[in-house]
Amino acid sequence: MTDSQTWMITGANRGLGRALTLGALDAGHSVVATVRGDHSLPDHERLAVQRLDVRDRDAAHEAVQLAAAASGRLDVLVNNAGFGLIGAIEEATEAEARAILDTNLLGPLWLSQAAVPIMRTQGSGHIVQISTVGAVGTMPMLGLYNATKWGLEAFSEAMAAEVRGFGIRLTLVEPGALDTDWAGSSMRFSDSSRAYDDLRQSLFGTTEVPWPASDLSGGTGAADAASAILAHAVAVDDPRLRLLVGDDAPSQVAAALDLREQDYARDPRYPASRSQH
Repeated sequence: MTDSQTWMITGANRGLGRALTLGALDAGHSVVATVRGDHSLPDHERLAVQRLDVRDRDAAHEAVQLAAAASGRLDVLVNNAGFGLIGAIEEATEAEARAILDTNLLGPLWLSQAAVPIMRTQGSGHIVQISTVGAVGTMPMLGLYNATKWGLEAFSEAMAAEVRGFGIRLTLVEPGALDTDWAGSSMRFSDSSRAYDDLRQSLFGTTEVPWPASDLSGGTGAADAASAILAHAVAVDDPRLRLLVGDDAPSQVAAALDLREQDYARDPRYPASRSQH
């Protein structure tokens, strides 16, 4: 149990966002949970629910101000809102590309920009960006989703160095497979081209778009993932920028980094000590 804090969690109605909301409440914190539409979050004296479309920069700034106003501070911002998109790069429409960039990349940017001045004034704060192991190595058919998370990690890594002197901590959470609705009704799909049917079959075991719900596999439970993130938030002496979450996350990151290392090592100027590491 820690001293009560004020948390703001986006995309809080289901999946990891919901688990984080309930976990933070159980830990004694006050939570401002944002949702885009209707929600099924329980009534709680320390829970306030706001409607927010994270793509709207002005609305994002206003939501952060409102979240901080109730208690006079904002201790933790969790940028969780986002969605996945299945489709080859060739298949994606302009509307699909702009929608996922606006939500997964620019949404966290707007909210982070709004939170930093508040946290700088208080001399402390923690921004938690929900990323993915797919921000380390990409997967075919998830290229645009991966691109949003690579961008999230890029600006967040720079921002972490920029705000450290203000007492603001930043964490990039890189989950592996989670047993949530992310790959179910929350997933979006580009219109498919038959040219990619063989690849779709090899990756997903089906050429159907959307894929059959019965074919979805599980992963680490949302509650377990939320517990790991909450434990990290309490561990104020933990210097990690990146937090791996889920049983499969370490092996996925190791495999992606190994492939990248092998590629760099093809350059004869690359330090031998690195390629043999």
